[in-house]
This record gives sequence, structure tokens and C-alpha cells, in this order.
Amino acid sequence: MTNTVTMNNNNTNNNATDENRKKRKVKRVSIELGDLTQHNLKQLKVLNRDVFPVAYNEKFYKDLLGAGELCKLAYCNDIVVGAVCCRIDLSENRRRLYIMTLGVLAKYRELGLGTLMLEHVFKICEREGNIDSIYLHVQINNETALAFYKKFGFQVISTATEYYRRLEPCDAYLLERALKKSAANEQTAAATAVQQSAKKVPAVPLSTITDVD
Repeated sequence: MTNTVTMNNNNTNNNATDENRKKRKVKRVSIELGDLTQHNLKQLKVLNRDVFPVAYNEKFYKDLLGAGELCKLAYCNDIVVGAVCCRIDLSENRRRLYIMTLGVLAKYRELGLGTLMLEHVFKICEREGNIDSIYLHVQINNETALAFYKKFGFQVISTATEYYRRLEPCDAYLLERALKKSAANEQTAAATAVQQSAKKVPAVPLSTITDVD
């Protein structure tokens, strides 16, 4: 999946001659998503360290290696500059997709990378067909991230007090976007919920707390 963004690197000069205008360079920026592998796992660790003010343990990264489409790296001109990591949550008799992390390095924002990653999440849910909703946590003072997710139909459901133990503010909003399903998918989701109800659900890790797009 590759998108190309055209960027003009030259400032407008009212006194520029026609010749100078012809010399203006236009830079083409290629953005795409790629798989997480053992070979680029270290790049994800460095990215998360630079984007998020929290540290993720080795188990978190080990689990991601088997996540498949639920974890994608975002590239800008072949450089890893962002990532989205999700998991399927089977709790409360529902099958939901939880966005654990979604972030982009500051200098590469506003190129559409956040949108590209979120659209990938939507496509996963569409293929699955039996996902009730998508949800995540956002630090309450992260206005940019809140505006980004609300633009895509997410709503604030509740506030999780003291969600981030080592951050200030420590509270987070729970955001959720409900998904429409067909009658057939409703039956599949119900059957899956019954089968999985006895299984232990892993604790919700720290989540999206940074600007994304």
C-alpha cells in the first residue's frame, strides 16, 4: 500500500523570474505500510522510545512479532517513521479491536501517515466481519490526538482515572467507534464470544498518547 504526497520545497518569491520559477524543485514523498519482522523489530523499539513517553517491555514486543496484520510499520521514503499495533480483545461478551499504540515521529506528521494506519485498522475489521467496535485510550490533555480520532467517528465513552501511573496528567479518555455488522456476522460474533468467555484476557497496556497525523 503506497501513497505519494507532492511537496513544494521552495518559498514563493514575488520578484522571481520565469526562469527561477522553472527551477523550483518538487519533492515526491512516498508513504506506505510494511510488516513487522525480527529484522526491523529494533526500529520499532527506537521509534516507540522517541514517540511515546513510556517504555514497553520485551514481552510486549515479542507478542507483536506474531500479530501479523495487527501490527504495521509506516514508512516515508523507505524510512520507518510510524507504527500501529493492535490486538483483538474478547471481553464483555464482545469482540473488539484495541489500538495499543499508533504514532508518528513529529517531523513526519501531516503527511497522512496516521490516516493511512487508521484506514488499515478499518480494513482489518472489515475483513474480519465480526468486530463490534474499535477502541483505545488517549491521555486527556492530548487535544491533537482526540481531534484526529473524533474526525474518524470515535467518541469519548468514559474517563479512566490514574490510567498512566508515571505520567501527568495520569487520566485517559476511553474512545470507541462502533461498527455496523450484518445479521450473519452478529451470529458469528455471538458464537465467538461464547467460545472465548472462559479465556483470560490480557491486561490493557498503555496506549496511544501522542499526536498521530
